[in-house]
Amino acid sequence: MSEPVDEARRVLNEAPADLLLDRIADVLAAGYGVSRVELLQVDYRLAALLPFFGEEPVTAPGHPAWRCFDHQTPTVADGTGYLPVSMRGERWGVLVVSPVPTGPSVLAELTDVATALAHEMAAVGYGTDVYRSARRSKRLTLAAEMQWEMLPGRSRSRPSFSLAGQLEPAYAVRGDSFDWSDDGTRVWLSTINGTGVGVAAALLTALATHALRNARRSGLGLADQAALADQAVYDLHRGGQHLAVLLMELDLRSGQLTVVDAGSPRLMLLRDGDVEELPLAAQFPLGMFEATDYREQHFALRRGDRLFVVSDGVIDATGKDIRYGETALERFLRRTGPMEPLDAVRSLIGDLRAFVAGDLVDDAVVVCLDWTGPQE
Repeated sequence: MSEPVDEARRVLNEAPADLLLDRIADVLAAGYGVSRVELLQVDYRLAALLPFFGEEPVTAPGHPAWRCFDHQTPTVADGTGYLPVSMRGERWGVLVVSPVPTGPSVLAELTDVATALAHEMAAVGYGTDVYRSARRSKRLTLAAEMQWEMLPGRSRSRPSFSLAGQLEPAYAVRGDSFDWSDDGTRVWLSTINGTGVGVAAALLTALATHALRNARRSGLGLADQAALADQAVYDLHRGGQHLAVLLMELDLRSGQLTVVDAGSPRLMLLRDGDVEELPLAAQFPLGMFEATDYREQHFALRRGDRLFVVSDGVIDATGKDIRYGETALERFLRRTGPMEPLDAVRSLIGDLRAFVAGDLVDDAVVVCLDWTGPQE
């Protein structure tokens, strides 16, 4: 590791939470002669790269900053360097530096600095609002603020899997959500197709999410996780409110997929260019009846399989009195094969926005999970 990179890591570790960019700018100026440093954070809609220091947002798809973000590789254009700010598959944005110093290893060193910045932003994120505030192009509704704060992230990757998810309408989502966790041998994923409006919908989803987390962290199996969350919702609302959930557990060594369908969103499989909806045994949504007994299903995945979970807000999106529907969805999912999960999710949401000519009216959630097979 070069001396400037080591110094950047030290400075980031010691910097006040709100001054990460200022401190890193000083290091890059001293170590590489960089005179301009800017952080572009991707907004909640995945539609704009928003500058931290108040410059113009980057929205043009062909811009070098977007090429860096999409391909997750450093990009140089007109003497300016664009470096991916990401960690463990979570993409925060792009670090912009100019002028870019010459030298075979400099770009790699600057990329290491951008990665260190991503780790530090994740570490300080819950102690300051400056980064969250800077990555929104407009105000979030209260319900949307609650939903985004519950998420484990927007994307995640390890050698054996990669996944991503998105909520729409991003700045006004109410009840739809997702959650995930992994321990190196398994990954758990829950996708919620919420009900209700406003804060009431967000509160119902929060109750179910935390009940599922509590059950998962207690070591319970998937069916018991569903039963515990079902009882938590029923105890509070006595059947007056309920919500649809899809629970999945993927064994990263064998590819065995365990599923519990509690009135859930749809589960689509993309394999060798073909799309099919997996046949799930429909069971009652969480909270509809007291002491519901849930059953697990099992599916065998192959290396390279891709799973999509989509809520009814995707299927039922309407533009010019025409429903998006299953046919359009399957056609689009087939086109996502070469894309990374976050790019696939972003592209599908973008297609929906184009179809409805604006933001979606009803909540929609899309999650994409790739299994790449067991790894050393």
